[in-house]
Amino acid sequence: MDLYSLLIENREIIKIFYGLLIGLICLIIVLKVDKLFRLSLHQGIRYLRNAFFFYGVAFIIRYIFGALIFYEYIDGKYLSVITIIFKYFLIMAGFFLLYSLLWKKLESSKNDDYSSLFNLKIIIFYIMALVIVFLDYVWQTHYFIFISQVILFTIASGISYLNYARGKSEHKFLKFYFAAMILALAAWIFNALSALLDWNRYFLINSYLLNIIIFLLFLYGVVNATRLK
Repeated sequence: MDLYSLLIENREIIKIFYGLLIGLICLIIVLKVDKLFRLSLHQGIRYLRNAFFFYGVAFIIRYIFGALIFYEYIDGKYLSVITIIFKYFLIMAGFFLLYSLLWKKLESSKNDDYSSLFNLKIIIFYIMALVIVFLDYVWQTHYFIFISQVILFTIASGISYLNYARGKSEHKFLKFYFAAMILALAAWIFNALSALLDWNRYFLINSYLLNIIIFLLFLYGVVNATRLK
């Protein structure tokens, strides 16, 4: 039995540990990034913190509650609700990552008195996330979230590369952005290919592995940055 077959056969148990692992990584990143923000007052870091908060909630909801439904500890009728919530938080996390790269072009001042979770510009992303989730629900598909995230991370990868090439990164951990964005783009492409090929297990497992690498990469960068501070 090869590794992929072993992982597939035990996928529901693995999903629980997968969700817990990423949720724990996200919690550590949120705490570390919040500390970094309080030291630097860099507005982009506020949105990065929000992104990993949303990622953490999304993965805990999807993989922990999804496994509980699979093992019939929770009624299966809640699966569609959990999927909708998961998608929404996942999309918003991506938007916050992108906004953390664009905030200087979209905000006129360095005032941190307003809410980074709820302001007029961020509300647009909340609405866009609702539209994407609604379209997926109505057409009973995942293609809208895949298309949106592939486009989003293509843009984020381009911006991250320009920041890296021009040496504009203002914090040490931002040098990890480019590599993380490229890997995130690859993970979403694997997810999309998996869905197109009737949830091909090889693409699906590879996307899981890439996700773990991405979050660990961000964790490494954030821990190093806070250590330097």
